[in-house]
Amino acid sequence: MRKRKKRTILWSVIAISMIAMILWIIWGNSALELTRHPIKSAKIPDAFDGYRIAHVSDLHNAEMGANNEDLLTMLREAEPDMIAITGDLIDSYHTDTQVALHFVQEAVKIAPCYYVTGNHEARVSDYPALKAAMEAAGAIVLEDERAQITLEGQTITLLGVDDPSFQTDYLSGDPDAVITDALTDLDTGDDSFTILLSHRPELFDVYVTHGIDLILSGHAHGGQFRLPFLGGLIAPGQGLFPEYDSGAYTEGSSTMIVSRGIGNSLFPFRVNNRPEVVLIELGCG
Repeated sequence: MRKRKKRTILWSVIAISMIAMILWIIWGNSALELTRHPIKSAKIPDAFDGYRIAHVSDLHNAEMGANNEDLLTMLREAEPDMIAITGDLIDSYHTDTQVALHFVQEAVKIAPCYYVTGNHEARVSDYPALKAAMEAAGAIVLEDERAQITLEGQTITLLGVDDPSFQTDYLSGDPDAVITDALTDLDTGDDSFTILLSHRPELFDVYVTHGIDLILSGHAHGGQFRLPFLGGLIAPGQGLFPEYDSGAYTEGSSTMIVSRGIGNSLFPFRVNNRPEVVLIELGCG
């Protein structure tokens, strides 16, 4: 009788623990987080002191609330001056362009939106139609292009590069060479504060070589499963224990901010790794 009681207690503890873990994982995949990063530089003009950039990456057709209203509400409350979207709005394994398009159509009502592609856009035939619809909504799609943002007569430079998988095989190609060529073509010798939107953080060395001041990237999904004291477990393009999975990385005068992203793809859930919107505030250093 005593053994049966102990066994019942043991199975009850196991069942309660499993339910708690499942609920925690569900919460951790839906509880959107706003992460703030102040960026200071002597190159930032006075007119851009306090300029806010909301950074959204790797939506992967996810919906934070009905029609992404939780995500849109967070963006409205952040009051950004611009929204940077760094690829993988769609997911090539279960593509739904309407989720991506609806998000962009609403986001452009909050602030000007600048978008670059991710590797998932390169895999689907629906992308050209999605691009046209996003541009019709007012989003600015940067495909190895530059844009100038001017306030009170002062300017910062925004660069956006296409994901290299549009030109080279994702697994066996040479993304470093593709991005190097793109950034070389975009280099005009302009010494203004320069922000680069590029999907892949593993190319940080390339960005540093080209003297980019601030890089906004995604792709790593925060390492998918975040382990205490170790960080992310695995990321595309970086493998196990990725070097660039979440947060800010600085080398020389270049800082890269990697978003953990919002949605999931090949792995249907994340652990200890809440989806996030990044809010960058520029300041005169």
